[in-house]
Amino acid sequence: MTELGLIGIRNLTFGAVTVLLIAGCSSTNATAPSLPPNQPSQSTPTQAGLEVFYSQQIDWRNCGDADCTTFEVPLDYQEPQGDRVTLSMSKVRARGESIGSLFVNPGGPGGSAFEYAKAADYIVTDQVRESFDVVGVDPRGVGFSDTIRCLTDEQIDALISADGSPDTELEESRLILDAGFIGQACENSGNPLIAHMSTVEVAKDMDIARALVGDPVMNLLGKSYGTTIGITYLELFPSRVGRMVLDGVLPIYLNQFEVTQSQAEEFEVLLRYFVVDCVEQNDCPLTGSVDQGVQQIREFLLKLDAIPLVGDQGRELTEGLATFAILSYLYFPQYDFPELRAALSSAMNQGDPRELLKLLDQRISREPEGRYTDNSSDAFYAVSCLDLPVTQSVDQVREFAERLAISAPTFGKSLGWGVLACKDWPYSAQTVITITPNTSAPVMLVTAENDPATPAIWATDVAVKLGNAELVVWEGGYNHTAYLEGSDCVTDRVDAYLLEGIISPGTTTTCN
Repeated sequence: MTELGLIGIRNLTFGAVTVLLIAGCSSTNATAPSLPPNQPSQSTPTQAGLEVFYSQQIDWRNCGDADCTTFEVPLDYQEPQGDRVTLSMSKVRARGESIGSLFVNPGGPGGSAFEYAKAADYIVTDQVRESFDVVGVDPRGVGFSDTIRCLTDEQIDALISADGSPDTELEESRLILDAGFIGQACENSGNPLIAHMSTVEVAKDMDIARALVGDPVMNLLGKSYGTTIGITYLELFPSRVGRMVLDGVLPIYLNQFEVTQSQAEEFEVLLRYFVVDCVEQNDCPLTGSVDQGVQQIREFLLKLDAIPLVGDQGRELTEGLATFAILSYLYFPQYDFPELRAALSSAMNQGDPRELLKLLDQRISREPEGRYTDNSSDAFYAVSCLDLPVTQSVDQVREFAERLAISAPTFGKSLGWGVLACKDWPYSAQTVITITPNTSAPVMLVTAENDPATPAIWATDVAVKLGNAELVVWEGGYNHTAYLEGSDCVTDRVDAYLLEGIISPGTTTTCN
């Protein structure tokens, strides 16, 4: 959960669906016996007053690529008899005989699981498609579920273009005002749902969805923020966990400073990796050593801070927009690097910002005329600021940004200041979850060794805290998430667990 220019950099998982084959796999321990595919039914609510939600009838209808339905959940789980929220759910049926549902979530916060499930042919293997119904539920406030909207398109444009790395007192004052504006806009919208978009509430919604599709346990493929939902579900409903794959692990116990520091430093690693790749290509705008190439990008950003490049209809490429664009295209090197390289070449060599702006628009769901096609920015902050409130003072944020400017010189200052958006958020979460040793079914944690958005150390730490998880590491992998991203070993290990229940709890599997 990282902010830049006061609009969040979501943990993106949609951009990479093609498999790159990389061989090699070794495990530190023998495989445990397979898990049974079905467990005793667990369809009764764990909280009084929720019976009506667990027993409601749903009607599936054809919606093109999937079957779709809606269902209701309480707005406030502490007052289940009060207002309700309507959630949208999609299901792509198994090609063969189904062994149950596999719920999927692509991350965010703010990503549409409803749409993600409809891309089932690309997000899981043919073998998994044969055996599982792939199901996606848009979280409360997101996508096709009852939604929120705090900011107009023009306000998002202004905030995302803002100078996220202030150099003067005036720039700093403006940034502080902008940061406070996001929370004020959400409060002024008058939508009570904004106060009830915490991950705890989302996980409770997921258990209702599980019961309504008729599954005794929750099988889940969660990526990025989707792992946060999975971990939270594991803590709330340990006896209802089936086969859970958490890919690109985002812990529930870190604060905004800890998350931002790790991400900023890992994005610097990926930037260097981009430069290594770039200088070997004919169309690279960078020259010299890796250090020199990185410095050329930093100098390019500094020039934009003074004089933005002007594109179509007078739209400017500011330092904030360029930094956001570069960061957004470091997630999936195999797919992103060629596009980023070409766009940087146009901007740095020809002074043409159009391609870099186009790349950014693709990642933030912005159409050329300036219309945003989803509410992912609003949802990102509603969830992030409930889950990870910022209680530090402005002086502490300033000191944090200055420290990050040293450890992550390209991105650190902007990312450090970005935590301000959650300071003095007008709402607070009602329940806080911590990770305890897992005594239920073992789960599988997956990570790429060099993941900029969800650093591998997080997966390692969660594995230690859970105790009985298997950790699968894509050694040498530069990518956000690892399943179906290039390692046959990772893919095979995950599939064996999902399809046959084969897992080695408490061990680490290293895939090369």
